[in-house]
Amino acid sequence: MQFPSLTATPGRYVNLALVILFPIAWFAPLLRAGLLPVFGLDEVSVISGLQSLWQSDVVLALVVTFCAIFAPMLKVLGRALRDFGLLDARAEPALAVLGKLAMADIFLIALYVVLVKGIGLATVETAWGLYLFTGCILASLFLKTP
Repeated sequence: MQFPSLTATPGRYVNLALVILFPIAWFAPLLRAGLLPVFGLDEVSVISGLQSLWQSDVVLALVVTFCAIFAPMLKVLGRALRDFGLLDARAEPALAVLGKLAMADIFLIALYVVLVKGIGLATVETAWGLYLFTGCILASLFLKTP
C-alpha cells in the first residue's frame, strides 16, 4: 500500500477549516424576517429553519436536512479522506454529487427571499450567516482532490 504525500497543501487546510465552518454556518443567522418592519425581525438560521420545517412538513424537512447538513459535511469529510489516501478515487463522482446537492439548499433560501420580498407584506434581510454558508458550499465545490 502506498501512502500519499502528507505534505500540506492549501486545499487540505481549506477543506479541514470547512469541518469547523459548516457547523458555525448552520447556527449563524441566514436572514432576518418579520411580518412588517415595525414589529421587529426574527433571525432565521439553518437549524431554526429546520426546526420549524420539521413541525410543518416532514418530507421537505428530510430533503432540506440532507441538502443543508449531511451532503456538505459528507462531501468535506470524503474529501479529507481522499486527501489522506483513506478513500478510493472511485468515490470522486459521489463526492461531486454531494457538492451539487448542497447547492440546492442555497437555491431554496434564495427563492424564499425573492418570494417574500415580492409579496411586499413581509420584510426579509440577508444576514452574515447566508454569506458564510454560501461561501462554505462554494469552497467545497471548487476544491480539487490532489
